[in-house]
Amino acid sequence: MKVLFVDGTIIGSKTGAVLDAVEKYMKETGNEYEIERMDFADYEHQFVDGRPLEQYNEDMQKLVQKFEKADAYIISTPIFQGSIPGVLKNAFDMLHPHAMRYKPVSIVANGGTHQHHLVVENQLKPILDYFRSLVTPNYVYTQYDHFDEDNRIIDEDVNNRLREMVRVFGKYGEMSKDLCKDTLDND
Repeated sequence: MKVLFVDGTIIGSKTGAVLDAVEKYMKETGNEYEIERMDFADYEHQFVDGRPLEQYNEDMQKLVQKFEKADAYIISTPIFQGSIPGVLKNAFDMLHPHAMRYKPVSIVANGGTHQHHLVVENQLKPILDYFRSLVTPNYVYTQYDHFDEDNRIIDEDVNNRLREMVRVFGKYGEMSKDLCKDTLDND
């Protein structure tokens, strides 16, 4: 299964640190995941304005292709000002509505305090529901004091929740194999 790790921000390092932990726990499962990492900071982003895909720069086209070719996703996002970053929403706006259909998605998010965890419920999950992704129910939200000064996760509860998220993600991956992802309907 091709799993795309999406670091959905162009600044900061905590979202990447959480993805590092998720990758470690995925490797511990023994499942044969083919993990590819997409760090938005490595791309030249353009504002999505409705043009055809071929009119955007090479990086934007590559971003879309990576989403389309993946079988599943781990999306890592910071929470800024009570919202997901604009660059992440902009990337979703580039995708065809069927690009993520029936593909498993797990979410990890990071904010400065515990108060912004509901951004996942109120913003990110509805976007992924629009794509009809198979969103695992157990996202993991981290905050500043879950990390040490080197951005390693030091909170054992967070590590346990990440392990459980990976376990559930694997089950969703198995379930998705039986679902037709290429079905085009009139929605």
